[in-house]
Amino acid sequence: MTKNREVAQALEEISLLLQIEGKDKFKSLSYARAARSITGLGEDIENIRDRGELTNVPGIGKAIADKIESFLDTGEIKLLVELRERVPVKVWELEAIPDVGPKTISLLYRELGVTDLVSLEEALDAGKLEGLKGMGKKTISKIADGIKIARAGASRTLLAEAMPIANRLVERLSRISDVNQAVVAGSLRRRRETIGDIDILVDASKASKIMDAFVGMEDIADVLVKGPTKSSVRTKDGLRIDLRVLPTESYGAGLQYFTGNIDHNVKLRAIAKTKGLLLNEYGLFRNDEQVAGQGEEGIYDALGLDYIPPELREDMGEIEAAQEGKLPKLIKLEDIRGDLHTHTDQSDGKNTIDEMLDAAVEKDYEYYCVSDHTQSLTIANGMDEAHVLKRIEEIDELNASGRWKMKILKGAEVDILAHGELDLDDSVLDQLDIITLSIHSRMKDTKQVMTERVCHALESKYAHILGHPTGRLLLKRPEFEIDMEKVFETARHNNVVMELNAHPQRLDLNVGNLRAAKRWGLRIAINTDAHRTGELDYMQYGIFQARRGWVEKYDVINTLPPKELMKSLRK
Repeated sequence: MTKNREVAQALEEISLLLQIEGKDKFKSLSYARAARSITGLGEDIENIRDRGELTNVPGIGKAIADKIESFLDTGEIKLLVELRERVPVKVWELEAIPDVGPKTISLLYRELGVTDLVSLEEALDAGKLEGLKGMGKKTISKIADGIKIARAGASRTLLAEAMPIANRLVERLSRISDVNQAVVAGSLRRRRETIGDIDILVDASKASKIMDAFVGMEDIADVLVKGPTKSSVRTKDGLRIDLRVLPTESYGAGLQYFTGNIDHNVKLRAIAKTKGLLLNEYGLFRNDEQVAGQGEEGIYDALGLDYIPPELREDMGEIEAAQEGKLPKLIKLEDIRGDLHTHTDQSDGKNTIDEMLDAAVEKDYEYYCVSDHTQSLTIANGMDEAHVLKRIEEIDELNASGRWKMKILKGAEVDILAHGELDLDDSVLDQLDIITLSIHSRMKDTKQVMTERVCHALESKYAHILGHPTGRLLLKRPEFEIDMEKVFETARHNNVVMELNAHPQRLDLNVGNLRAAKRWGLRIAINTDAHRTGELDYMQYGIFQARRGWVEKYDVINTLPPKELMKSLRK
């Protein structure tokens, strides 16, 4: 859904340029809110426009809807063109620098005429930042280091890379004697696909000892700020970590405040106001009396809401659902009974089938599908028909051996060819238990061609699962152009399951698409696409993504017992 991305970027650029111009803060926030909503959509913005439903999208009123219409029709928004003329700043270049936001960009542009990375580097080299308001030596040094990070494209980090770092720090902080508890907050606690920085909250009565220990930890490369209750550091991996210490009576309020995104928190504060209450990071107050604050649950309960899981706190309908008692019962890792898309060294995997099966048994799985690549994907040593038939015989023998106390399923990841054909003969496909169809080539086909190609493949009687449906690689490759609504419709008519590929670089489907798939009544398979034994642990990231997409246990086929699973896949 490239248009969604383009529209969201245009609205976000308007928001940033308005902030830099400094004339209309409210309008800037409105455009940023609309951009976030579009980013989370599970449907093409063009389809929504064609139905005349743009103003039904949260954060989009008539004025912004008109600008979206203009962009879709002409590729331009008049306001954006005017802003670029008035404020000729390459906001995406400068905003990619860690710790450089609109206020700093505005200062550098107004005082020094900085408009991009090159002009900022020139100003730095000439010593022009020295003497500017708020530009001490440490700040200037941080900007210089941040330029290197921006040049390297390292301003975002995959969830799977950020989590181990955060968990190590939380574990070390938890061992300090004065610490009651330490928890990750922010976008990492919401399990966003990529992370800009990490927020950690500590419940403790004395902060100084904790701050000293935090800034002195071995993973820390640079101390950005050290204060009495808040410190910021950068790790050797380049991640910024913000640590806050709160007293026990305010810890729940702080955890809520620093977990929800801005839109979620603004709406909660508005609800509090209607009840004559004040909500902030220190608690929920009626005048000077604290009504709640020690626990998150108390905050939501006092506001008349069911407790909202952290993954949902992005103002995408969760507050309304909590008011009505209609929040989903989100899937959990322990609900998964097996993995339906994995590889071995017979294609491009790194471990033998025995090693992969041993690792699956450690997960207490009831079934496990071996699904190596097929012949068209030569770069991955795809298996030809003779090879697949030999693998089928091998799996029959492994099942008969009784060595593994689970059902080993015969599968394949079959390539979808140029016109939607499958790259194995029907006589071979007929002998497989589970067939995952995937796109691995011609990813730059037009939207119409790609949609027709995939939909044709889904009409095959051998199509069980559509693998990594949009082909994206986070931080590397965008989704290919495809009409997911038509894909979902075709999948529904042909009893095809949508894969949520749990590989941390894919997490495909995205959150919006997961919610759309649910609306279509489609079932989902959460699979690791593991190419080595350790990658079976990727299932947790699939669960995180599923929870963000409001997915429940009954939506997912690999929560079913073996017999029910196979019955559900029948055409």
